[in-house]
Amino acid sequence: MSSPDVGALEERYILEALRSGWIAPLGPDVDGFETDMAERIGRKHAVALSSGTAALHLALLARGVGPGDLVLTSTMTFAATANAIVYSGAEPYFIDCLPETGNMDPALLSESLQELEQTGARVAAIMPVDLLGKAVDYRTIQVLAGEAGIPVIADAAESLGASYMGRPTGSWGDDAVFSFNGNKVMTTSGGGMLMTDDEAVASKVRYLATQARQPTLHYEHTEIGFNYRLSNLLAALGRAQLSRLDDMIERRRQIREHYRELFAAVPGVEIFGGANDAEDNCWLTSVVVNESEAGWSAKQLSEALGDVNVETRPLWKPMHLQPVFQQHRRRVNGSSDRLFESGLTLPSGSAMKEQEMSRVVQAIERFLTARMN
Repeated sequence: MSSPDVGALEERYILEALRSGWIAPLGPDVDGFETDMAERIGRKHAVALSSGTAALHLALLARGVGPGDLVLTSTMTFAATANAIVYSGAEPYFIDCLPETGNMDPALLSESLQELEQTGARVAAIMPVDLLGKAVDYRTIQVLAGEAGIPVIADAAESLGASYMGRPTGSWGDDAVFSFNGNKVMTTSGGGMLMTDDEAVASKVRYLATQARQPTLHYEHTEIGFNYRLSNLLAALGRAQLSRLDDMIERRRQIREHYRELFAAVPGVEIFGGANDAEDNCWLTSVVVNESEAGWSAKQLSEALGDVNVETRPLWKPMHLQPVFQQHRRRVNGSSDRLFESGLTLPSGSAMKEQEMSRVVQAIERFLTARMN
């Protein structure tokens, strides 16, 4: 689907870090990676962490989110978003999506805020998700959040390198979070980053991420902390990857264009979110299939590609449909359910070679030809 894109440059960076002796967590490459990311995104502070999930968790804690609170978030997302909310002791409240993008529907968010205000519920944060590398409607969401006095923690785990209204994702929201998991546009094997302009939030996250150790010679702890910091070796990998980020995004865009051309004349099939994707990072390319128009389903295409060892997967199963989250409150309109049923994600990684891309395209063409006959 999206294998890591690493090579000689990454090897050199890691070897230099290894030979420097900075093997234990933290070190000069962590500091440098944070500086590089802050400069790239235009934030005052960046904190390198062990995962995007860890960054979401600590962002919530740093904003004072805890038991008895509600956090309004996207239902169309990976489980890590909702898990982090539960880790904080708060309750996730799921908001459905716009059918064109899969991103949080601002109108449903507005309705939920109004209803919850009337019930006296405490909404401690709003956590929208940039789905598959397309930014949410931050302009509208931030206006709604500002009117209600609620912080926005942007889950930009999937959107590094994308932008919204000319500004990089990660620069929107009170705080924002990136993921560097192995399947992301760029990777540190495992890792994440908190982005913020709030010095107090950055300091709190650094403190909590290093076991909440007090500044004494001996080990002194007055509250529970976490082992959430990124290692120096992985930060070195991240610095190499960041230097190649734009080229890797361009390769993913080329792959998307291959798929766009392939499906252009196929009735009932469209590139998911592709009508307006100039600011996307094209992390993953998915298609949405209208079975009644196409004459075949996303599941049938997936099975045919699986038969020739081409990996695919459905779009995210919405959180409100997940057994572990079914008891939580939500405002849904069916959009995410339909995307889960009709969407299919195709191989999209920048490490794909042309012959690999050709093999995928030929397999899809064979499927389409068989369906037309």
